[in-house]
Amino acid sequence: MTKDEKLRADLASLRIEREPAQRGLGRRRGNRRFLPFAFMLAIAGAIVWAWLGRAVPVDVGYATASSAATSGPLPVLSGSGYIVTGDRYVSIGVRVPGRIEKYFVEEGQSVRKEDPLVQIDDREYRAQVTRIEAGLTMARANLDLANAELKRGQALRKDGVISAQEFDVLRNKLAVADASVAQLQAELAEARVNLEYTVLRAPTDGVVLAKLKEVGEIAVPGGFAGSGDLIRIANLADIRAEVDVNEADLGRVHMGQAAEVVPDAYPDARYRAQVVKFYPQVDRQKGTLKIEVRVLEPDVQLLPDMSAKITFLSDTPAGVVSGESGGTSAKAVLVPASAVRRDARGDSFVWIIDEQRVRRIDVQTAGEAGDRVRVNGGLHGGEALVVGATELREGQKVAVSRE
Repeated sequence: MTKDEKLRADLASLRIEREPAQRGLGRRRGNRRFLPFAFMLAIAGAIVWAWLGRAVPVDVGYATASSAATSGPLPVLSGSGYIVTGDRYVSIGVRVPGRIEKYFVEEGQSVRKEDPLVQIDDREYRAQVTRIEAGLTMARANLDLANAELKRGQALRKDGVISAQEFDVLRNKLAVADASVAQLQAELAEARVNLEYTVLRAPTDGVVLAKLKEVGEIAVPGGFAGSGDLIRIANLADIRAEVDVNEADLGRVHMGQAAEVVPDAYPDARYRAQVVKFYPQVDRQKGTLKIEVRVLEPDVQLLPDMSAKITFLSDTPAGVVSGESGGTSAKAVLVPASAVRRDARGDSFVWIIDEQRVRRIDVQTAGEAGDRVRVNGGLHGGEALVVGATELREGQKVAVSRE
């Protein structure tokens, strides 16, 4: 071995191997890159776990069991409708054209049959009556003259002074004068009727709902879509409520059935009512039939066209429910209306609170009673129920925020 070869061999023995260390360093750098992702996943998992385990604040209402003595008739069906009058509205228009001179009444005023409502300018009609009366006076004078001439003609005819033809002329003159009097009498009667028509009078007892034209406007009979109407009244002695009932529910309503009317304007006011009218034709477009109930004890709060809720009641108390074996149940379970929910299939259910967790109970509604709903099955009364629109899931932990 030469001196140069020996020197290279010594240098080679002093060289440090670097490859294993670089591979370890690469692994350590790779592990450092994954550390932030692992940390974020851990935080997200902790948040999800905390959210799933947290207690959701809810409002609570309670199911109540009512006895037959306190429940009254069972609500079997309810719907939204309107307050109407038994005779509907009476729109009164002019029979003769003219300018509106004045109104004798104001909106909301009660009127009796034949009370004056509106005055139409009557000067033209009075003048017409005067003119016809003058013509009738003249016609009667001509009639008297023709009658006297005929009497003289009869004597002259006996003496042969006048011919038969001349006598016939005298008789014809009397007949024409008599017909003129009759014609003018008929015209005078018509003119007097037209003069009476210049005052519009109430055809029935009622309350003035609206004045449809202003003083000074020209009113004409008829017109398109009631454009000739001047005033509208309604008889508030017979107050009713009408509601559209689905065809599928018609079997639950019958004539004479008890009902309850609650106007939207006065939700605390409840009026006893009775079914008095089924309309004779179903609305094909909506698949409903209009039904009317008569309010048995109306008061001044009920006004035509008010929106109202109409509830049809059963013929038996709410606490007496017939079973399949012919027996009866001693109580009815009522729950707050806001506790009843519907799933995607339309099934009704409630969330009950059991040891700070919610559990779903399927129920079947059987009518409303004010702000509560009667339910069948699943509840016995006394259960704590979640009310409101809080989104929940089976078994979720809850915390009562308000009762």
